[in-house]
Amino acid sequence: MPRAPGILSCPSASSDMTPDPAANSAPHSAQQGAPEARRTVTHKRVLNIALPIMISNATVPILGAVDTGVVGQIGLAAPIGAVGIGAIILSAFYWFFGFLRMGTVGLTAQAAGEDDSAEVAALLTRGLMIGLGAGVAVIALQIPLFWAAFQVSPASDEVESLARAYMNIRIWSAPAAIALYAITGWLIAQERTRAVLVIQIWMNGLNVVLDLWFVLGLGWGVGGVALATFIAEVSGAAMGLWFCRAAFRQPDWRNWARVFDRLRWVRMVKLNSDILIRSLLLQAMFVSFLFIGSDMGDVTLAANQVLMQFLMITAYGLDGFAFAAEALVGRAVGAGQRAVLRRAARVTSFWAGIVSLVLTVFFAFAGPGIIDLMAKAEAVQEAARVYLPYVLLVPLTGCAAFMLDGIFIGATRSRDMRNMMLVSFVIYVIAVMALVPVFGNHGLWAAMLIAFVARGVTLGLRYPALERAVVARQSSA
Repeated sequence: MPRAPGILSCPSASSDMTPDPAANSAPHSAQQGAPEARRTVTHKRVLNIALPIMISNATVPILGAVDTGVVGQIGLAAPIGAVGIGAIILSAFYWFFGFLRMGTVGLTAQAAGEDDSAEVAALLTRGLMIGLGAGVAVIALQIPLFWAAFQVSPASDEVESLARAYMNIRIWSAPAAIALYAITGWLIAQERTRAVLVIQIWMNGLNVVLDLWFVLGLGWGVGGVALATFIAEVSGAAMGLWFCRAAFRQPDWRNWARVFDRLRWVRMVKLNSDILIRSLLLQAMFVSFLFIGSDMGDVTLAANQVLMQFLMITAYGLDGFAFAAEALVGRAVGAGQRAVLRRAARVTSFWAGIVSLVLTVFFAFAGPGIIDLMAKAEAVQEAARVYLPYVLLVPLTGCAAFMLDGIFIGATRSRDMRNMMLVSFVIYVIAVMALVPVFGNHGLWAAMLIAFVARGVTLGLRYPALERAVVARQSSA
């Protein structure tokens, strides 16, 4: 499942605490001689990175609920549907560029591990250039993109008209929204997840306030919701750039010979291309899961949709530790330190395992209540309870896949990620073809769990090669 929107300075060697996100300090290489990666990877350090991401993720559903609740006060069904479908379409467009965050984390963390502050700054510039360029392209192509989206997801004339009005406003924040992928990836690589949390809280908080003002106060309806999101996204990108301000005070961010270095661009493009292919295969797996379930009837489709929210909760719960692995592994790889890499993988995975166990217990006890809260139809509630045991296994079967994704992103082993995702997807397809005709929706859920295990096993088999590459890097240094 996909995973959702500071400075060059790093914590000192004697401290486990990440610096305040608003700190204005010099690049790490100017502060201390030893590479940052040599700091001990402690549980406290991992939690300092992971917890702000987990809190940040917890704010995401709140915004969607407020958007829906505010337009729901209008008293008509069409505005609710319009905001929902418009947000989904734009999120899909922006999600396409999600590779920018992951690629930026790995490359920047490795540059930081090498104490290459010039490359750290140049990577920020490259990421912003890609984000802004992609946003401008989305704006320029909005007419055919909107047309294609409504061909895939047709709606009534009224809903489509309102959704287009919503998207026609929000689309202008595309450069800011996509550039935020690069900004957050760059900040995470600096272990500045508190800054990411501040950005997320600011964006969502401002969005909620403006929603209430524009829609309930001024009566602007769907357009008010769109304008609120536009302002929030632009201001969020501006805040992100402010957190990166120390980089812009150094000349390296505009060292155009380095920024446009062909070999570095080729590496960045190849890395991002591999991650994109991997993400598309992963998304295809989840979309096909819902489509196959839809052939089993409306009740089964609704039950699966409800239970998929448990998968999203799992993703939100494990994201923080996967992000911590990205940053810490990237630094260790950049410094050529296999022992630090192994320690980072173990400590982050330990905490991810704890969270997975907690989620499994939580789903076992609270699952039926959550199902009843999300679905009022008794038939859907009963069907969801039947398949709830599969959801209990999601955190346990998916933990390894989540964490190895983070480890391989940090190590920029994108080809392994792409290839192992392809193998896992083929295994998923075979499992679906073998199990669904016999066991129906039980077989579909079993195929999903098999795919999670396959992702973990296949990436796990490639982990020794990752360590060997670090040893080779250390030997050649």
